[in-house]
Amino acid sequence: MSDATTTPSPLHDTTVRGFASDNYAGVHPEVLAAIAAANGGHQVAYGEDDYTARLQEVMRGLLGEHVETYPVFNGTGANVVALQAATDRWESVICTTSAHIHVDECAAPERVGGLKLHAVPTPDGKLTTDLIDTVPVRDGDEHWPQVRVVSITNSTEVGTVYSPDEIRAIADHVHARGLVLHLDGSRISNAAAAQGVSLRELVADTGVDLLSLGGTKAGAMLAEAVVVLSPDRVRGMPYLRKQSMQLASKMRFVSAQLLALYEGDLWLRNAGQANAMARRLEVAVRDIDGVRLTTAVQANAVFPILDAEVADRLSERFRFYPWDEALGQYRWMCAWDTTEADVDAFVAALREELAR
Repeated sequence: MSDATTTPSPLHDTTVRGFASDNYAGVHPEVLAAIAAANGGHQVAYGEDDYTARLQEVMRGLLGEHVETYPVFNGTGANVVALQAATDRWESVICTTSAHIHVDECAAPERVGGLKLHAVPTPDGKLTTDLIDTVPVRDGDEHWPQVRVVSITNSTEVGTVYSPDEIRAIADHVHARGLVLHLDGSRISNAAAAQGVSLRELVADTGVDLLSLGGTKAGAMLAEAVVVLSPDRVRGMPYLRKQSMQLASKMRFVSAQLLALYEGDLWLRNAGQANAMARRLEVAVRDIDGVRLTTAVQANAVFPILDAEVADRLSERFRFYPWDEALGQYRWMCAWDTTEADVDAFVAALREELAR
């Protein structure tokens, strides 16, 4: 038997690294092992399996005995299902102009969820009580979409993080107005790792009602979840998950990935690595002529301002995305598998392109 048959060539060059998104990273070996381990024998479909039952126990241990966890395939699905469960057809959601639900989900919350989004401009990607109050409520006005949910993201799309105190202030304000607080936590692990706090301190203890729990960016293959912390504020979760095409028949394989991350500290280790590499990158480029950083690195994202031609050449070697083309701002993301050598090679390439 030839070597080509026994050892097939990879379809891509595994030495090439990207700084465009933490979704570019592969699946963590411990997650792959968990998927393989879940593959033995038969399990009841559609979530009545041992792995999903265990996931319920784990999430209750992390966030409280009353929480309900609904595994889904992706972050957009988690957000749409969560927001639908907390709203009626005539109700609306307050978010930031940079929120993923507003600019990066192809209008799924509006088109699929049927929701009106009130997008509020912010200087740092974060809502405050004052900014929330810029959106009129107009209770009882049949001409106005009735505000029901406030949605925040942690860490935010611009790399900033909410502290527990900031979230608690928002939650208290939101609840005083009879509203629901949703947290898009696709990078909640990065926010927790950045501040050295637990998920309970950052989510449950702050008054969050609904959490879109991230898994994919933290090292999973495809695994997110809607975690309901306030069951009395939502309805129809099982039906909405199915109707939104987010109910996995072989759910054990989704749950097994989340178990691999959250039953131990893999979620925290992976986020800590990504955050550390972003800080390393920030320090390495901070004093380079031709690079300007307008924001401090708080999680795993770096936002430099670069000459467009330099950025174009560099992105051919290490792919990354433009962020604000009017400003000449780009986004560099570090992932759980980004290494010091990756960062150093990227910085060396940046210096070469600036010198051309």
